[in-house]
Amino acid sequence: MKDAAIHIHWFSIRPASVFAFSLMLGVSSAIASFPLIEQNKPLGVVRGEEATIVFKGLRLGDAYDAIADQPGVEIIEVKAINGKQVSVKLKTDAALSPGLYPIRVVTRTGVSNIKLIGVGSMPITNEVEPNNSFDSPQKVDWDHSRKCFGTTIEGIAGREDVDFYQFDLKAGQRLTAEIEGIRLSYTINNRNILDPFIAILDEGRFEVASSDDSALLAQDGVCSFVAPKDGVYSVMVRDSSFVGGPICGYRLHVGSFPRPVAAVPVATKPGTESGKSLTAELISIDGSRSEATVDLPSTLLPTVPQQSSTGHVRVTDRWGVTTEDETGISPSPNWIRVNDLKMITEVEPNDSFRKPQIAEAPAAFCGVIEKPGDYDCFAFQAKKGDKFRAQCFAREPFRSPLDAVMNVFGPNSKSLSSADDIGTAKDPSIEFTCPVDGQYTLRIFDHLRGGSELHQYRVELTKAVPSFSIGLKETRRDNATVAAVPIGAHTAVMAQVTRAGYNGEIELTVDGLPDGVTAKLFPIPAGRSEIPVLLTASADADYSSSLFRVHGTASEKKSGDRSVASLPMSQLHKIVLGQNRRMMFGYRTDFAAAAVTEPPPFQIELVQPQTPIVRRGSKNLKVKIIRDEGFEDQVQLRTLYNPPGIAVNNSRKIEKGKVEADIPMTANGGAAIGKWPIILVATYKGRFGNIAFSSQAIMLDVQAEYFDFEFPRVAAELGTEAIVSVGLNIKRDLPENVEIELAGLPAGVTSPSPKQAVTSETKTLSFPIVLSKDAKPGKHKTLVCIARAKIGDEVVVQTNGTGELRIDKPLPPKTNAKKVQAKKVSKQKAKPKQAKALSRLEQLRQMQEQE
Repeated sequence: MKDAAIHIHWFSIRPASVFAFSLMLGVSSAIASFPLIEQNKPLGVVRGEEATIVFKGLRLGDAYDAIADQPGVEIIEVKAINGKQVSVKLKTDAALSPGLYPIRVVTRTGVSNIKLIGVGSMPITNEVEPNNSFDSPQKVDWDHSRKCFGTTIEGIAGREDVDFYQFDLKAGQRLTAEIEGIRLSYTINNRNILDPFIAILDEGRFEVASSDDSALLAQDGVCSFVAPKDGVYSVMVRDSSFVGGPICGYRLHVGSFPRPVAAVPVATKPGTESGKSLTAELISIDGSRSEATVDLPSTLLPTVPQQSSTGHVRVTDRWGVTTEDETGISPSPNWIRVNDLKMITEVEPNDSFRKPQIAEAPAAFCGVIEKPGDYDCFAFQAKKGDKFRAQCFAREPFRSPLDAVMNVFGPNSKSLSSADDIGTAKDPSIEFTCPVDGQYTLRIFDHLRGGSELHQYRVELTKAVPSFSIGLKETRRDNATVAAVPIGAHTAVMAQVTRAGYNGEIELTVDGLPDGVTAKLFPIPAGRSEIPVLLTASADADYSSSLFRVHGTASEKKSGDRSVASLPMSQLHKIVLGQNRRMMFGYRTDFAAAAVTEPPPFQIELVQPQTPIVRRGSKNLKVKIIRDEGFEDQVQLRTLYNPPGIAVNNSRKIEKGKVEADIPMTANGGAAIGKWPIILVATYKGRFGNIAFSSQAIMLDVQAEYFDFEFPRVAAELGTEAIVSVGLNIKRDLPENVEIELAGLPAGVTSPSPKQAVTSETKTLSFPIVLSKDAKPGKHKTLVCIARAKIGDEVVVQTNGTGELRIDKPLPPKTNAKKVQAKKVSKQKAKPKQAKALSRLEQLRQMQEQE
């Protein structure tokens, strides 16, 4: 390959791939009215041209807009064809880098899932059947007088289908085939999954190159071949397991284009204001190397989303790099990282942790595990108590084949810490504290001791400051959260925080919402992981959509002497799920989608309680609705989330024709004290399925319990009376009107005075009880005390238990007992003995014999 020009993607496609093969169970459809996109035709477009794409799926009949997540894709027109199809006319920028770009369709009831479309630089050729035989392939022609030739073929890999495409090559011409298969799918029900296999065949039908999975493209493949002589060659496409299906589409890029599989180095710093270029070495799929330059931006992208005619500016330190030379343009990017860390490039020899490469921290160590058995070691000085975090980047985002393992050694050459994979992440990270002053060494190698010129890595060694990141919790299983905000009503999403060393309160902000939509925000309490964000569309809001973002800020700017880092929001979209709901391919975005949707046929009010709920207490939430004329259907109710320690009966509903309901809830003994936002989700039957929206937020005040109770064990016989004395420990100031009721008495037991007033001086409560003769004997662990404090028009309830009541049968008369004893002695012919007192157990046994 000759000198090449490298182009930067000004966006971030962030694939998240996990490989698995298993059955996915049914997908939850609690909110089934959201639009769904399952396939599209064509699968992609040529950059710089206008094109119309027909998206197929469900609940698309009221589509009116589409969202292109990335800049460079302009939506021109959206037309609903019917309930299952919508056409989207779009135009891509002529300078747009080839790759995959997300599109979402917006309807009057919500926003669809993401569907990736391909954007390429080569003309598109459509598959023409029959082409299932090597002897009768589809012939593809191009101009052999040009160094740059190629095409993108769009086809379908049906069940047990094998597609052949034939090409004429001159001696010395390179043919590269790269396929987009699984990345163009959308399936979260383990159906219609294309795991493509491609091969280049010569005239004798011998495979001269092939690819199933690849390090660069995950379960999509790439292969290349140089023709040794003039001749006819074929490219074969099929599913790796001969499964496929009627909607298993693919885009096969075939041509002379360059195909780097790695760029060295894999990262750099942003350019200066006057501009800066990165000199990179490209490693081609055939192993050849060439040098190229990358023009870098002067700064990283802004942290606030900016609206533009072509989409939203993204926030990321991952940059896509495409390669262009006289033979063409690579169909998909390589990836580098751009941030402010000082970059240290590996210098051999540095194989031994006792003779490492000397560096400084913080820094980014960039290198290659270039041969099997290779180790790379970097040393740095640190003080006692210094805390560091070492994060390896290899498989993500660079698609390196390196399965990295890291070790940290102390000044005494003893291992301090190590890491392989972390959870679902395929790259390791280590956080460690230095026990003494001295030189520390970081070592990296391949788990199976492999190595090659493609086994690249970047290890970012930074001071371990407390940090957290914000995301949105899934409200529909396996579906990234979108916000459908009804006109004149509310919806809510759950902000979710992942903490790393920071446990304090987090303040939230939101930007990028559609016109007419506002957000009511609540801080995430210290130690907690989630909180609702309430979105409201005004009554005069118009139908519109946008991409929005939630930001978090530490309420305490410092944690000790360390800053708190807030990481940008990220949202994972599950694109392909296999067996057991395992993700085979995913896609990350930096923004979530919101849309203003049609108004609901009723208004809902969750009545604000005027009194708290206490630990071990209970309360009813009252909800009311105002129905529009003609709407009489049932409305189902549930809470969006429950505060810690609060349980809610989420099976309640407002029946047809009714206008209110009570929702019971309880607080356990460890309920989190404080004021918590509570939001109800109301679900009703809409035109395309169930539609849900939210009530306004009320604040639930959770307080400590008023009392602790001490229950003694009480025993009494049938037909008698007894006293249940309960010790009372008053834990805080009491309201004026408080009474405590003894409840849970077993059948046949009553109390003439089950309720007693309580003051701050009360230490013991004595409840008289009466046992009837037909009460059930035995131990009854059912006694509870219910405290009720009347405050205004509401009652605060606390329930504590449990006490034990043992009910005994009366003892038999003494004469009967003597006769039984005498009879037994006579029967056994035993010598007379002095009678002794019988135990209660022996008395009961003798009574049974007598009966």
